[in-house]
Amino acid sequence: MGCWALLGSLALPACQTTPAERPDTLVNLATVQSGPRVQADELNGAIAREPRNTALLARRATLRLAAGQPRAALADVVAALQIDDADAGLYFLQARAFRALGQLPDALAAARQAADRGFTGPELPLMVGETHLAARNYAAALDNLDRTLRLDPDQPAALFYKGLAYAATADTSTAVQYLQDALARNPREPEILHQLAFLLNAWRIPADAARYAALGLRLDTASGLLHYDYGRHLELQGQPDSALWYYRRALALDTTVYRADYRLGLAAAKARRPAVIIQHLTRALRRNPRLPQARALLAEALETQNRLPEAIAQYRLLVAENPGNPHWTFKVWKIGGKAQALLPDSLRPAPRNYYRRPAPVRPLPIAPLPTLTPSAR
Repeated sequence: MGCWALLGSLALPACQTTPAERPDTLVNLATVQSGPRVQADELNGAIAREPRNTALLARRATLRLAAGQPRAALADVVAALQIDDADAGLYFLQARAFRALGQLPDALAAARQAADRGFTGPELPLMVGETHLAARNYAAALDNLDRTLRLDPDQPAALFYKGLAYAATADTSTAVQYLQDALARNPREPEILHQLAFLLNAWRIPADAARYAALGLRLDTASGLLHYDYGRHLELQGQPDSALWYYRRALALDTTVYRADYRLGLAAAKARRPAVIIQHLTRALRRNPRLPQARALLAEALETQNRLPEAIAQYRLLVAENPGNPHWTFKVWKIGGKAQALLPDSLRPAPRNYYRRPAPVRPLPIAPLPTLTPSAR
């Protein structure tokens, strides 16, 4: 350090007595802890000293929600409500915790308690609308989202959820309009871009879908859903090989993208690769048991691979889903017989003995009547 750093200060004599400089030490960022979970833990001491401070409990609950710890957050809220059951904000926090746990009726009940106690912020109808959306109660969802937009007309989350609600009711054009409005207010949100790309692909407008998917991938290169969206646009535009690469990449990033499994399973069916069909469609059907043609393709692939017990299980599900269908009923009978034939004698069920009506007993022929002899008189 030189005297230029102290120019104009009153400590001018310090220039002659500057201590020896110490080398800079880089901080190991791996050891630096931050984030909502750590911040929540840092409140433990303060709450231990003031266990009846509801503001501290509410603060820790909020941080725990942000850290993905809804059960711990709910415990804090319950403790705070035992101290002060008239605080509307605590009921809203409780509703958020229930929603994070997937307990939708409890979340709506807590939200009503918050409203009854005077909570008036737009975040309350927004949360209620999203909860109704998750419960597939679309009319109630739209009502609450409209209420949110009356309080905050530029709320992108409300516009986004309205788009999802209209998409769920098959009003795709209105859904796209609301999603575009949400994107205009929050242009760097990958989830909005994914939903737009997905809907436009479903609406068979792949060129527009590609634009949104590409923008989303620039913002979030690790999104499995956006990789699927981009692959789907390629498939719709006649580039199946490139699409398959994106589907595989989507699954490498996120194994829950079951639509990528489904598309890979359909492609394997065209290429007559039963082992690959089984791999992808088994996983896809666990996520969505109603995928078109998926169960039939899986059952036939299992039969081809001689995995007969698994095949008959799928054929029985097809019979349950298509009652009265003679083809699947015949398959259950046919494969069931084959599967039993493969079992060892000790495991093979005994032959069924069906009741048969006994054969009628023929009556004995009528014996000839004895001849009558005249009696002597």
